[in-house]
Amino acid sequence: MMLLWKGLLLAAGSYLLGSVSASILISRTMLGSDVREYGSGNAGATNMARTFGMASGLLTLLFDFCKGLIATYIGARLLGDTGVLIGGIACLIGHCFPVFYRFKGGKGISVGAALGLAVHWKALAIILSVFLIVALLSKKVSAGSICAAAALFVSGILLHVSAPKMAVCVLAPLLVIWQHRGNIRRLLNGTEPDFKAAKNK
Repeated sequence: MMLLWKGLLLAAGSYLLGSVSASILISRTMLGSDVREYGSGNAGATNMARTFGMASGLLTLLFDFCKGLIATYIGARLLGDTGVLIGGIACLIGHCFPVFYRFKGGKGISVGAALGLAVHWKALAIILSVFLIVALLSKKVSAGSICAAAALFVSGILLHVSAPKMAVCVLAPLLVIWQHRGNIRRLLNGTEPDFKAAKNK
């Protein structure tokens, strides 16, 4: 019974943590407007960089990455690898569908990277390498993000991680790729724009 309550509290707390959107807080409090009113309408690091500059984008990325780290760290301390699964996926769901912002959040890449680190540091190295190579060659962050998500699944298999961590490597990429479904359509149609950051504001 105690384990059940720990799992439920971990899931609820991680979801609420994930629901704290860095891009919305930064754009509203520091920049005077809501990032979701610009560009792709997405509350994530890429749209922040496109709209307000690289500094805002990187700050958002760091904040969101830390959310995932905190959720998976607490999960690991409470319930081991099962806690990593519960805390990490709940945080990712909160990031993508934040209760504080009418369930309109980001696409999960920054939090997903933190989940990769929680799975294994080598998994993070693999997905970052894939992201950088694909994004630089294609000049499209979305292409790099989608391939990096798929690389997390492959990393889990190659590294022979535990069953709960393998579940992270399955569920996180599925959610991230689902969040990029519009980007996938544009990539297939050849209408996805290249990444270009705005001047810092």
